Amino acid sequence: MSFQSILGNFALILFVLMIATGVIWFLDMFVWSKQRRLKADQALASFDARNAKLTADGSRLQEGGRLELESTMLKQPTWVEYSGSFFPVIALVFFLRSFLYEAFKIPSGSMLPTLFVGDLILVNKYTYGIRLPILDKKILNINDPKRGDIMVFKYPKDTSLNYIKRVVGVPGDRIVYKNKRLSVNGKALSYEAMPDFLDDTLMYSKQFSENLTGVQHSILNDDQKPVFVDNPDQFPKRESCSYDSFGFACTVPENQYFMMGDNRDNSADSRYWGFVPDQNIVGKAFVIWMNFSHPKRIGSFQ
Repeated sequence: MSFQSILGNFALILFVLMIATGVIWFLDMFVWSKQRRLKADQALASFDARNAKLTADGSRLQEGGRLELESTMLKQPTWVEYSGSFFPVIALVFFLRSFLYEAFKIPSGSMLPTLFVGDLILVNKYTYGIRLPILDKKILNINDPKRGDIMVFKYPKDTSLNYIKRVVGVPGDRIVYKNKRLSVNGKALSYEAMPDFLDDTLMYSKQFSENLTGVQHSILNDDQKPVFVDNPDQFPKRESCSYDSFGFACTVPENQYFMMGDNRDNSADSRYWGFVPDQNIVGKAFVIWMNFSHPKRIGSFQ
């Protein structure tokens, strides 16, 4: 499932705007404002000299003329004023979006029943490490993704797209998916049948509670879909996987992750396009902050 950030994919645009408005703010604070002050002082000196001459001649002075002149001379150009006002806002948004949290909208049902179409979610950008914005280079490792995490990452086949899936395999894991049931490192996961799930298209799916090595969550299965993986790509490190008519088995390479959607038979994921490299990680999804069609969905999820 691909989706774009609510704010759009514009980290570079934000960065350019921050630098541009920051330079204008800096120049105005330390250069242009002083130049305006100097010109204002010169104009006020001329004004005072003229008024002194008028006073000596017995003429009446215009009240407020000096304050009005000073205000006019010190006034920022409109474009400078707006740039200075926007700079701290843009800088704050850039910092929050790059290092702390980013908002995304779910556009499809590949993570049902955990995430619905239209869910607005927040993603923790620092829990898996601090990365330089724009370059996406990790400079500080904090935590590694764990099985069961719901992770946002850049789609390996097109890194301009963001995907969201559940981590089912971490480096070194042996993942086996046969007859629509998972095994991790030789241990079959436990499944508990739940009431059928009715989605927004009024279609029913089989629902199960899956225990992914300690993380309990719900998955969906479609009895009409085959158990085998249909036409997987020739993705990097494809030799780590084998496919047959009952499913597949993969050993997760170093610095790679195996991702699957909770809507198991309606999710294009690592089964088809391969592993997710560590450098593609965006962050960990952890809360639904709004769904305008289903307001009751606001809150955390697993």
